[in-house]
Amino acid sequence: MPIFVVQKHAATTTHYDFRLEIDGLLKSWIIPKGPSLDSHDKRLAIPTDDHALAYADFEGTIPEGEYGAGKVLIWDKGTFENLSHDGETPVPLEKAYEAGHISFELKGQKLHGKFTLVKTHYDHDHNWLLLKHHDEITEEMPLSVHSGKRIEEL
Repeated sequence: MPIFVVQKHAATTTHYDFRLEIDGLLKSWIIPKGPSLDSHDKRLAIPTDDHALAYADFEGTIPEGEYGAGKVLIWDKGTFENLSHDGETPVPLEKAYEAGHISFELKGQKLHGKFTLVKTHYDHDHNWLLLKHHDEITEEMPLSVHSGKRIEEL
């Protein structure tokens, strides 16, 4: 089953990096306010550079002067199931990504349930939205699932 990771990143501004394993890489989006657990919220998801799968385990400090300088905390991680369909036909993750509409169920330590990432069609930046399906609401939890620390403690 493919993995996902959400890394809280205290760089120039604090944001969340949402990453899904697709086609052997971590496809990545910046979620400025973090994933919402409320099905009424729509979260902006800005595409960013893909990362190697090994980056899913990174927690620590990126030194000043390097790209992404700042503290990185593993806020959540786990596996996910691809729920993307075209009618009754399952759509592989790679094709769902290319089409700009990925439906999935997260099975993380904090995030559980069904979500959709959908590319917006009303801008030229090709931003996406992260949407939580109405299935369950979970409490936000600030600690790393890796170290048990808050980002201020790194």
